Amino acid sequence: MGLSIYYRGSFNKNSSLSKMIEEVKDIAEIYKWPYYIFEKEFPAGSFHTSTHNDELYGISFTPPGCETVSLCFLSNGRMSGPLELQLYGNSRDKKEQEYLYMLSVKTQYAGEQIHKLIIHLLRHVSNTYLVDFFLKDEGEYWETGDEKLLEQNFKLYNRLLNIVGDTFENNPLMPGESFDEYFERVLKQIRY
Repeated sequence: MGLSIYYRGSFNKNSSLSKMIEEVKDIAEIYKWPYYIFEKEFPAGSFHTSTHNDELYGISFTPPGCETVSLCFLSNGRMSGPLELQLYGNSRDKKEQEYLYMLSVKTQYAGEQIHKLIIHLLRHVSNTYLVDFFLKDEGEYWETGDEKLLEQNFKLYNRLLNIVGDTFENNPLMPGESFDEYFERVLKQIRY
């Protein structure tokens, strides 16, 4: 639970992956964010196929207080990430296979400024290097550019997290109570 950004898309085959990696690496270095570079060049003839190899192409970085942001792709050009590849890369289930291409990053504990930086970076990368890009921002900054709305959404999520945390902290598990009974009891007390 926490304010997050959800995104998906594909790399534009007419763009340069190595150039995108360099731009993102420069930004990560400016902000002193740790980053990791995966493969820098896609294999020839691999784009827009339904299959992929088990390699990732691109870069990921981790701002403070934030989950890792993946700007990574499979050999077919579709966005994915290390965790998604590990969990769903070999799945035969059609529904699970779609999760392979759905990325998210929780920014709740990173704060509004880092959230905005990530949104601006994703906007630049999507406009310059990607196709079929979709992003859902729980802070609504991507959709509106409204800093006050982003601030309100961060406050709302913080309030909700505090309510849930306080409720669990103030209502310990009772002797003989099952976890199902415990969660049912505690969740009935949560009001926002």
